[in-house]
Amino acid sequence: MADGSSIVLTVGIRSRRGSPGATVGAATRGVLLAMLPSLAFVLAPRRVRVNAVSPGATDKPGVPESGRDAMRSKIPFERFGSGQEVAEAVAFLASDASGYITGQDITVAGGYGLGA
Repeated sequence: MADGSSIVLTVGIRSRRGSPGATVGAATRGVLLAMLPSLAFVLAPRRVRVNAVSPGATDKPGVPESGRDAMRSKIPFERFGSGQEVAEAVAFLASDASGYITGQDITVAGGYGLGA
């Protein structure tokens, strides 16, 4: 890892919000989030930035329409995200534009989890 580089972890919101059938996946991603501040701190003297992106529900085929409607009703933006929107957050964190950001997790989820 070169000095001044960037590490971007992809975590996902299930690690914080829970989901039936995702116990092991949530736990392993939760470990990444727990490690994030320590990694950022340890690598800071080398100006290596360590951040994470946690995508929410994205538009993908194979999900039954009834499940899609139930999930969409919980998202304040009332739509699913796109892979492009998640990729843009990753690209930002990997770029020099985020040169003073480290140890952060950006949730790309249209506001999912903000309300009751």
